[in-house]
Amino acid sequence: MKVSKRGEYGMRALCHLAARYGGGLTHIREIAEQEEIPAKFLEGILLALKRSGFVKSRRGNEGGYALARPPHEIIVGEVFRALDGPLAPMSNSAELKALMDKKPRQRGFYAVLLQVSDAVSGILDKTTLAQIVAGNVVQEELMEMAGHQV
Repeated sequence: MKVSKRGEYGMRALCHLAARYGGGLTHIREIAEQEEIPAKFLEGILLALKRSGFVKSRRGNEGGYALARPPHEIIVGEVFRALDGPLAPMSNSAELKALMDKKPRQRGFYAVLLQVSDAVSGILDKTTLAQIVAGNVVQEELMEMAGHQV
């Protein structure tokens, strides 16, 4: 999985807001400066995050952005899907399974991609914004989430 700048900046902005959760609104300028994200690009990202229900906003001098839900309810996989679409090398598991049936000579290759897709989704869909901000995601937990023995 390649994380786009949009996905990376979106996660950085959400982590910034999560660290301030419950403390009121944060102005876009503060997020852009502290996270070193181009402000114009951040505007579009925050709009997409708002449309997807991750952030809320208020206009005006006292305006800004805040998380729309508690950080422990925001799943990282959902954020990446909202900003970038599918998580893995191919669109989805169903597409890979169809290719396995359609192209038997490449079945092994598509089976590996399916495992990669499942592992990536498994980790990101079990990781919350709160865990990232708290630094509570350790390598052993990630391996377990991906279905590997530690």
